[in-house]
Amino acid sequence: MGRFAVDTNYAPPVDEIAVVHNDRAVWEQRETYGPAGLKGLWASRYVALCALFSALGGLLFGYDQGVVSVILVMPQFLDRFTQVSATASGAGFYKGLLTAMIELGAFIGALNQGWIADKISRKYSIVVAVIIFTVGSVLQTAAVDYDMLVVARLIGGIGIGMLSMVAPLYIAEVSPPEIRGTLLVLEEFAIVTGIVVAFWITYGTKGMAGEWAWRLPFLLQMVPGLILGVGILFLPFSPRWLVSKGRDQEALTTLGQFRQLPTSDTRVQQEWYDIRAEVAFQKEMSAERHPHLQDRSKASRIKLEVVSWTDCFKRGCWRRTHVGVGLMFFQQFVGINALIYYSPTLFQTMGLDYDMQLIMSGVLNITQLVGVSTSLWTLDRFGRRPLLLWGSLGMFLSHLIIAILVGKFSKDWPSHRPEGWTSVAFLLFYMISFGASWGPVPWALPSEIFPSSLRAKGGLITPPLVENTGYGAYVFFAVFCLLSLVWTFFFVPETTGRTLEQMDHVFKDRSNQQEVARRQRIGAAIMSDKTGGPTTAGA
Repeated sequence: MGRFAVDTNYAPPVDEIAVVHNDRAVWEQRETYGPAGLKGLWASRYVALCALFSALGGLLFGYDQGVVSVILVMPQFLDRFTQVSATASGAGFYKGLLTAMIELGAFIGALNQGWIADKISRKYSIVVAVIIFTVGSVLQTAAVDYDMLVVARLIGGIGIGMLSMVAPLYIAEVSPPEIRGTLLVLEEFAIVTGIVVAFWITYGTKGMAGEWAWRLPFLLQMVPGLILGVGILFLPFSPRWLVSKGRDQEALTTLGQFRQLPTSDTRVQQEWYDIRAEVAFQKEMSAERHPHLQDRSKASRIKLEVVSWTDCFKRGCWRRTHVGVGLMFFQQFVGINALIYYSPTLFQTMGLDYDMQLIMSGVLNITQLVGVSTSLWTLDRFGRRPLLLWGSLGMFLSHLIIAILVGKFSKDWPSHRPEGWTSVAFLLFYMISFGASWGPVPWALPSEIFPSSLRAKGGLITPPLVENTGYGAYVFFAVFCLLSLVWTFFFVPETTGRTLEQMDHVFKDRSNQQEVARRQRIGAAIMSDKTGGPTTAGA
């Protein structure tokens, strides 16, 4: 098995197991499981298949987003729900409430999924989310009035919010560092795929007579949901969750299963020791911060869950919280929602008929999918920071050029067709730039940068929505694209190739000598415990 060592800067030979305290990529200091990025998927094909299956949660998220865009303008739908038709009084409010319910539900679901995922495991919490999502889907399919549809959208949103948080969390925790970024991209890839699939399904059913034109798309979303809910039961638990529950030997067996290697393999042993040392460290820190809540009573567990949220903003984690929140803020304020919102109007003013407007909207989604597809190769090949920086630059230029063209020619697009199609070209370029950078990265980073004790909470996403039209909107978002570039340059560190247990060193959150000594002591204790028994917080 090799000898054991503990050193703050030591890079061990490949046949040696060591607790290494630095922020260097794994391939610079130890033997890896395989090549980085897309090439490494074959070497880790079992975990890649597990991640691909888990990403079905993203497919549901995207499908639900995409299915409404066409359904809301279907005559068959508007005949049943007259409140949201264009001629109805207060239609804007009722339509906004209907679409807002999914966001509210997602917020509630994501807010509660953290403690559920920590309590019953990542995979069982996916089952809970699928059950709630399925209930919402049944009610949406069977909706007979507006009130029932609103409640159904809220329930479905809760399930979607839970899935959008826990699926990336599970993928991050089971992935080897060499391909973690590539596998996390699967979540965004699945979301955009869901949007595209939903759009073209509803585009196909809009010609059906009767209410099945909109009921069928709602019904179909249950199929991948049920496949996910049943299939996830056959996947292994997250080894990091198992260690957090003191099931260390089971975690070692699970690691070997994920890596398709014997548990005696040096790389598997190394990862196992890293996970145990990190969990033990986080437990000691929790005991030190909240000593009066360690008696394991129900009241103390509830209070510990509540106060642990505040730990996201304390020393040792606030830099990561800043990065996680900043990524989601800029992901929305670089204008993705506003641009998609305004594009049908742009297509309409260019003289395109209704069907062509819908087709071009579908093409926009496909273009974004093309951009996301490139990140399957680039995220682990070039890193998170370069993608964000180049993406910000590309989106800034797109917004700037579109703003100039819209400002000069939008009053008379029919007389300026070349300028109009140039705007469309940069709209497509924007979608590729976003899909290749700010689409996938904000889904990947929050799931990998938080410590094991807070990872389920740090993944909570509550993006604000901004909708605007006219050239002023493009100027507004161009400014935010430029700000995102500057912010990324100064605040976002590179996490490519780092283990989840290295993130303290990547963010330099805990660098005082006392905590370095604590890590060394815990590492030494882990190394000396060859039986793999649960490691508890020590004095």
